[in-house]
Amino acid sequence: MDESDNELDARGLHCPLPILKTRKAINEMEVGATLRVISTDPGSVKDFPTFAKQTGHELIATEENKEEFIFILRKTDIGSDQEE
Repeated sequence: MDESDNELDARGLHCPLPILKTRKAINEMEVGATLRVISTDPGSVKDFPTFAKQTGHELIATEENKEEFIFILRKTDIGSDQEE
């Protein structure tokens, strides 16, 4: 999976915490930076595409590795405008 600029370990957290922590992390990043999120919450599989669609950030990769779900998001300027 692609390298990312930042990483968020959301293992062991349940909905809605992986998304809430992702939103906080992305808000602190520069436009164009990427965030790799590792989650063990099966709900993340549906939550992250929805989060990307609602915020305008780009979900550039997803991967399932045993019981972990990995997502890479790119912060966009569109997403930045919607979150402010």
